[in-house]
Amino acid sequence: MLRPEISSTSPSAPAVSPSSGETRSPQGPRYNFGLQETPQSRPSVQVVSASTRPGTSGAAGDRSSSSSSLPCPAPNSRPAQGSYFGNKRAYAENTVASNFTFGASSSSARDTNYPQTLKTPLSTGNPQISGYKNWTPQVGYSASSSSAISAHSPSVIVAVVEGRGLARGEIGMASIDLKNPQIILSQFADNTTYAKVITKLKILSPLEIIMSNTACAVGNSTKLFILITENFKNVNFTTIQRKYFNETKGLEYIEQLCIAEFSTVLMEVQSKYYCLAAVAALLKYVEFIQNSVYAPKSLKICFQGSEQTAMIDSSSAQNLELLINNQDCRNNHTLFGVLNYTKTPGGSRRLRSNILEPLVDIETINMRLDCVQELLQDEELFFGLQSVISRFLDTEQLLSVLVQIPKQDTVNAAESKITNLIYLKHTLELVDPLKIAMKNCNTPLLRAYYGSLEDKRFGIILEKIKTVINDDARYMKGCLNMRTQKCYAVRSNINEFLDIARRTYTEIVDDIAGMISQLGEKYSLPLRTSFSSARGFFIQMTTDCIALPTDQLPSEFIKISKVKNSYSFTSADLIKMNERCQESLREIYHMTYMIVCKLLSEIYEHIHCLYKLSDTVSMLDMLLSFAHACTLSDYVRPEFTDTLAIKQGWHPILEKISAEKPIANNTYITEGSNFLIITGPNMSGKSTYLKQIALCQIMAQIGSYVPAEYSSFRIAKQIFTRISTDDDIETNSSTFMKEMKEIAYILHNANDKSLILIDELGRGTNTEEGIGICYAVCEYLLSLKAFTLFATHFLELCHIDALYPNVENMHFEVQHVKNTSRNKEAILYTYKLSKGLTEEKNYGLKAAEVSSLPPSIVLDAKEITTQITRQILQNQRSTPEIERQRAVYHLATRLVQTARNSQLDPDSLRIYLSNLKKKYKEDFPRTEQVPEKTEE
Repeated sequence: MLRPEISSTSPSAPAVSPSSGETRSPQGPRYNFGLQETPQSRPSVQVVSASTRPGTSGAAGDRSSSSSSLPCPAPNSRPAQGSYFGNKRAYAENTVASNFTFGASSSSARDTNYPQTLKTPLSTGNPQISGYKNWTPQVGYSASSSSAISAHSPSVIVAVVEGRGLARGEIGMASIDLKNPQIILSQFADNTTYAKVITKLKILSPLEIIMSNTACAVGNSTKLFILITENFKNVNFTTIQRKYFNETKGLEYIEQLCIAEFSTVLMEVQSKYYCLAAVAALLKYVEFIQNSVYAPKSLKICFQGSEQTAMIDSSSAQNLELLINNQDCRNNHTLFGVLNYTKTPGGSRRLRSNILEPLVDIETINMRLDCVQELLQDEELFFGLQSVISRFLDTEQLLSVLVQIPKQDTVNAAESKITNLIYLKHTLELVDPLKIAMKNCNTPLLRAYYGSLEDKRFGIILEKIKTVINDDARYMKGCLNMRTQKCYAVRSNINEFLDIARRTYTEIVDDIAGMISQLGEKYSLPLRTSFSSARGFFIQMTTDCIALPTDQLPSEFIKISKVKNSYSFTSADLIKMNERCQESLREIYHMTYMIVCKLLSEIYEHIHCLYKLSDTVSMLDMLLSFAHACTLSDYVRPEFTDTLAIKQGWHPILEKISAEKPIANNTYITEGSNFLIITGPNMSGKSTYLKQIALCQIMAQIGSYVPAEYSSFRIAKQIFTRISTDDDIETNSSTFMKEMKEIAYILHNANDKSLILIDELGRGTNTEEGIGICYAVCEYLLSLKAFTLFATHFLELCHIDALYPNVENMHFEVQHVKNTSRNKEAILYTYKLSKGLTEEKNYGLKAAEVSSLPPSIVLDAKEITTQITRQILQNQRSTPEIERQRAVYHLATRLVQTARNSQLDPDSLRIYLSNLKKKYKEDFPRTEQVPEKTEE
């Protein structure tokens, strides 16, 4: 394997120096952890919050206010320690001794030793490349409730690098979720279509993509860069100098940042030069935009090969409506909507990623199914777990913020750290209830998760927190409630200046309440104190039962707003008191932050256990969601063999939409009959049936029960669909060209373990060419062992079964009923699938006749169709020899299948084989009758 062409002679990146340009005080506040706590007064005023979101003013991190280009290092600069990291550990230990600055970031505090980041087109000076947004993403942890945060808002940054020369096509990728401190590395070989890269990026749904500046050189952009920009038009692109894609520095990053539990990743990636190069550029860039560094030994880093999960391309995900409904993106009539009963953002994210990347390991899938089965059988376990899991916040996002060390201490950074420490305490206090709920579980996977909760570090961290933080400090809804919790989080008598500041804050709040009460008495108005994160304290009044004198508020009240019969306003004195309140809060946050930083420095070495907790909570949440979905419908546990067999299966999304249960159908596909051609009139249910098979396959492979009476699946490593018939204006593709692009993608990437669904190929051109293309595609797919379902209106295609014994013809039945009111025959759709090709002729004309098309047009169409049919249709009946060969082939495949998968007892197996022999013998008299019928 060739290494990426990254110059090792280029100047190394200088060390990240968090304290660059800053003067830090050598001494911090003194701590007295042994003093006895004394009760401290708190504001007694009852305040109605105008906001339902807790702590919305507490955004963590300091967003960079620099320009789109990062300053380029000086040519002769060298890292202080031969590393990107500099003195991060010293910074983590001495954060508490830092000067606490408020207000805008000063230029002196900005680290100037960063790689040059070029934002096209502004930085590269390339007028030919357009469409890139010059934008720095908002990052950091919001102090709002986890339920108020969208679990699927883009927060992933991805670095992509491709080999050059003989190594072209070797792709390295590294991604990090800003809400989850986990880095995922990938390296794989891709073909010239770059299908794997595009699919992986679609699954990640990135906020920003980072590539080398050499990939988009003027007039010499790489094919990978062009394809990514075409497929991700709404994603921000950043290019940085190629030298920062350095595998040596990437390995250094992993050694420095990876927590001990996942250090085996070093063995996996030490020769994966491209993903190492990608992670070097990724982490350098993330540290810049976050304006913070990651604490040593704080990140979960894992390597994911492309062979561990099934591949579903983005077009198939859209066609199958896995995540987004094609008719209305706002409703939840999708597979995700059917299965999503998760209670936490982490569980929702895990379900989403599993749907897009189903498992291919049967043992892992069955372990999940065992868990779902136990949850369904044990109601106490189900409801107990659900009750505890629903109380967890976004553990992954919480952990992401805790492991970051801000380079500059700001009000927002202080407030966020305090908030997140309260969230951490809330999370750790749920570990014991979760253990109690799981103590009687039996399945191996649930026992393993129970064992992970036995980690003593949870208790160690919680005890350390409780030495500093009040026992009753907890997560609460409402921004004022959370503000109060943050103010009084630290115990009394630890810092007497903090105690004085809190008493001052209490007095100010009491004064505000008293002033508003006096104003109400003065003007005889029902005034009440309210609070919002944007306005602070303000006055509200409802005019339900009173009439305002002169129909106006007193002139003392300003900034008046009215919504229906409710007034909101303030006064000059109240504004001044709010300013005093904010000043007091800043002092409180300042001193609390110092104490919190000291506490965090003590618990950093133990915080890695939260990765296990985060994984446990999200997985349990997803498994509970699967069990919940089963309780709402009659789903069945799937089996895994080499056969796709579904008895009375139905469409899960259609069931959710329809008032009645959808019509169920059987499916049977084996290696001996791996190609199904499905025919039937328009609107008979062909497309819905194809989607149903794919959805059931995905549900089975993620560990969920499926909608059927019985189901058996063969593991599909790839799922392809060609269903849509829309054109594509953006790529200047007609309906037919889009069909050809999609089918070409399938033919290039399909293998023996694929599941392929094709709906009415070749409709965008004339009939002869359409049939020719369909026939050629079918013959190519028949050379594979892939399971293929091919729906078509070309009845000529059905005769291919005479040449290929592994082809089965199926059709959807319809019934003809007399419409007495119009004295015409109408079609009744049964939506039932039966063997053989459809006997319906000219069903398109019948559908046109039902519509408002003029009768004369329909009559002419019938005459012309009859003439054309007489000319082009030929008798393609099978010979007796072909029928005999077909019978022998089917007998052989049934015997092989029985030998592989049979679990029957000897007597039942003997009966089955006897019936199989009878059926085989019965086929021969039928084949001998064929010549007689022909002669007649």
